[in-house]
Amino acid sequence: MNLSETLNSLNYNKDNLIEKGILAESDYLPFIVNKCLSYFTDTVLFVNEMNRFSDLPKKMQYDYILHSIRKRKRFSRWEKNNKSKKFLLVKEYYQYSDSKTEEIVDLISDDQLKEIKKLLETGERK
Repeated sequence: MNLSETLNSLNYNKDNLIEKGILAESDYLPFIVNKCLSYFTDTVLFVNEMNRFSDLPKKMQYDYILHSIRKRKRFSRWEKNNKSKKFLLVKEYYQYSDSKTEEIVDLISDDQLKEIKKLLETGERK
């Protein structure tokens, strides 16, 4: 059972996969499903309730989402973390975390970036 089939059952066809035995309760991942449904204005409040009561059994969380949200096709892409080449070079050279690199990456000039790239190719570091 994959995530898209689970989301399709909750959003569109409204089949209770846990009761039918197609989806095992242990295979249901409330955090991931909640993250996927949080992108939509008509489901975000229901998802927030499930996040507040995350200690409920998985079947109860599944049933709540299944019976609470309206039937509708919903699709969203996962937000990907696209880092620029400049970002990755500066991060590797200075061995900074992502947040620290974000703070300084705009301060690096093109000439400095060329020097950093050259130093990384030769194996030298700060």
